[in-house]
Amino acid sequence: MEILPLGKAFTLIEPGPVTLVTTRGAGKDNVMTITWTMVLDFSPRFAIATGPWNHSWTALCDTRECVIAIPTVDLIDTVVGIGTCSGADTDKFDRFGLTRVEASRVGAPLIRQCLANVECRVADIVRSHGIVVLEGLAAWIDRARKERRTLHAVGDGTFIVDGDRLDRSQMMRSKLPQGI
Repeated sequence: MEILPLGKAFTLIEPGPVTLVTTRGAGKDNVMTITWTMVLDFSPRFAIATGPWNHSWTALCDTRECVIAIPTVDLIDTVVGIGTCSGADTDKFDRFGLTRVEASRVGAPLIRQCLANVECRVADIVRSHGIVVLEGLAAWIDRARKERRTLHAVGDGTFIVDGDRLDRSQMMRSKLPQGI
C-alpha cells in the first residue's frame, strides 16, 4: 500500500452513473452534467450534488423540478462538452445536437439521445452540502437503444464504463425483507 492524498479519496468511490440534468427556467431549457448522482433507498428518490456556481441551480430552486437523463458511453464527448460550458451563454441543446422531448409531469425536457429519463420534483435542498434530493414522478427508457453502457466519473477527468452484468438476483431475493 502507498499513501493516497486524502483530497483524492473521492476518486475511489463513485455513487452512480454520470447523468445529464435538464431544467427549464425563465423560458429557457438548460442541461448540465452531474457526476454525482445517487439512489436513496429502494424508492424513486435520488440525490445530485450541485450548487449556485452552476447556471441550472436557479431554475432548479425556482421551479423545483428537473429531468435526470442517463447518457451512454457513445455520448461521452457530449457529456464532457456540456459539463465544460455554461448555459448562461450557450444553448446546449443546439450546440450539442440534443433532441428535446416533452415530459409528461414537469416542464423540463427529456433528452431523446439518452438511454433513459426520469422526471423529478425537488423534495429537499441541503444547501450546506449542495445536495438536491429529487422524487421521481415518471420514468422513460429506450429499450431499442443498442448502446446501454453508462459512464462513471472517477473525478480526475477519467471515466469508467459499465462492463459485464453479473446476476445474483436470485441469491439476494432470498435474503431481502418482504416487500422490497
